[in-house]
Amino acid sequence: MALKRRRKITAEFSMASMTDMIFLLLIFFMLTSTVVIPNAIKVVLPQSAQQTSAKPLTRVTINAELNYYVAYGNQKEQQVSFDEITPFLQQCYDKEPEIYVALYADESIPYKEVVKVLDIANRNNFRMILVTRPK
Repeated sequence: MALKRRRKITAEFSMASMTDMIFLLLIFFMLTSTVVIPNAIKVVLPQSAQQTSAKPLTRVTINAELNYYVAYGNQKEQQVSFDEITPFLQQCYDKEPEIYVALYADESIPYKEVVKVLDIANRNNFRMILVTRPK
């Protein structure tokens, strides 16, 4: 009588494809999170045909009620007085000397308010971008 050998059958699962999917998702979320900059303040931006490709890190927002808000990076906007804008931008400049400052100004505010903020940038050699909505 011949002895039959029993084979032990084990199921193997390859984690390589799942690992690839995890890395692809990780890369996707890392790339998309750098593009999205939340702007919780409701501002109706003026229209413009020309758009810039620079990615500003610092934001100054002026809403229709002439309230000023500032934020750096992914921080939430915080309301400040006009006199607090310069020290805030200077702190941001100390962290990152190559900053672009995005100015979100409601289209209904007086132009002199925009010029006051642009003047701060000019006096301190900050690069300012006036954010508009596309036509």
